[in-house]
Amino acid sequence: MNVSIHKTIWVPTTEDIEKEEQWIEKEIQRIGMRELRALAKKASLIRKRAYQPYSKYSVGAAVLTKSGKIYASCNAETVSWTESDHAERSAISKAISEGEAKRSGRRFIVAIAVSHSGNSGPCGGCRQRIIEHCDNALVMDVDIMGSIERITSLRILMPYSFTPTHLGMK
Repeated sequence: MNVSIHKTIWVPTTEDIEKEEQWIEKEIQRIGMRELRALAKKASLIRKRAYQPYSKYSVGAAVLTKSGKIYASCNAETVSWTESDHAERSAISKAISEGEAKRSGRRFIVAIAVSHSGNSGPCGGCRQRIIEHCDNALVMDVDIMGSIERITSLRILMPYSFTPTHLGMK
């Protein structure tokens, strides 16, 4: 059986990327740069509270929700690395524990800002945790002073992802 390799390889098309860039621009306009800067600042401020005795790598994250509330948290390491809390997951858990999922539904995340000294986005596990609570959201990389370095979307970071929507969840 011959299978054409061109039919089995999938990458986002230029059209897909352009469509997502337009979505990002519309979301930035809808939310407003003032609100996004405030989100970035909260992520950088909470980063200072990180508990990182092993890696010495502080991360802060702030989640903007549909209700307009912001929830922020930082990383908290344990000697058993796999049990460490990532800032993104911790901020999402904080939002849930404060009733955001009940108030706004499963898809409560509008944007997330992540502040750290490196040049990267959320890890794969955190990306999956974010997408659990939105089908798409703005993702901002923020420096340690709170300045926005870049804004992208979860769909750009996780094309062809598996979400609760695939299981029929609203």
